[in-house]
Amino acid sequence: MSEQSLGNRAESAKSSTPGIEIGKTTAWLADHVQDLQPPLQFDLIAGGRSNLTYKVTDVAGRSWALRRPPTGMVLQTAHDMSREWTFISALNGTDVPVATPAAYCADHEVTGADFYVMDFTEGKVLGDPASADGLTDEVKVQIAHSTVQTMINMHNIDPDAVGLTALRRPGNYIERQLRRWNRQLHDSAITDFTVLDEVHRRLSADVPDAPSKIAHGDFRPGNLAYDPAGNAVAVFDWELATIGDPLADLSWLLTSWVLPTDDFPGVTDGPTLAGGFPPREQLADQYAAGTGADLSRLAYYMAFSRWRAACIGAGVYSRYIAGVMGEIPKNIDERQTHVHELAAAALAGLS
Repeated sequence: MSEQSLGNRAESAKSSTPGIEIGKTTAWLADHVQDLQPPLQFDLIAGGRSNLTYKVTDVAGRSWALRRPPTGMVLQTAHDMSREWTFISALNGTDVPVATPAAYCADHEVTGADFYVMDFTEGKVLGDPASADGLTDEVKVQIAHSTVQTMINMHNIDPDAVGLTALRRPGNYIERQLRRWNRQLHDSAITDFTVLDEVHRRLSADVPDAPSKIAHGDFRPGNLAYDPAGNAVAVFDWELATIGDPLADLSWLLTSWVLPTDDFPGVTDGPTLAGGFPPREQLADQYAAGTGADLSRLAYYMAFSRWRAACIGAGVYSRYIAGVMGEIPKNIDERQTHVHELAAAALAGLS
């Protein structure tokens, strides 16, 4: 079937957000994804703040997930579709659950950017406290256990054994992260860098040595899908993944794991503020037992994660202000305030 005829048939398809050229994308998918039957419906999956994720449903009712970068202000190295594709391809079939990769497109003539398609994984994504509604305490405990066990499985994989050798880089991962995020922070729309710069100075002066493992970069319940019993069935959003310091992943999970009794902000939204989830200490103990990791410098990594979250938040804030992440939220000023709260929490953790 020609691209033109597919495009005509796609006139009835629905695209709920910019970023998809329906006719061209439909034609490309029909040529590259096995058993896909146009016309297609493209629906933006709510909750994405960085790369855009669409549920693609064909006329037979089958579904895939399509990932592409934002439509503007793409930060250097932050929205690398080929990186995501490389990691889900490498981990497919391992003890780390990932959606089965289907097809990768590097032709920007199709829809303006690289994108890839993977099987759509059914499961509950826990991106905020409301997502925990209806979960029993037993399921919440299993979610915590399965989340950490999935991280343990990921960090225990030899990157070279699954074909990720080419992603190794010389030097220290944390040092590279400090340089990268500081540069992007100062390119953002945030105006007051005082506390952020002080945290950066202190972190840079005392960087730990660490082994190199598969590091997801944004490992938290909001980037996993769970079955009804609380078992992790897929890890998503590999855009920041690399070969790096595994404790950066652990500290990111722990700094997002905010409980109702805590008096500091989480690095991102999550389900744990709903209550009933195990404490961070239990997660850290499980991780140490499963990996043999030395957690004596965990406070440093927690401060690093909060500072890094502030830098990421500054970038998200800037893209919203520029109008490239959809409608500007009514609480946009709170996003900038959150950046400064994270910086203050990071500084307090280093004191």
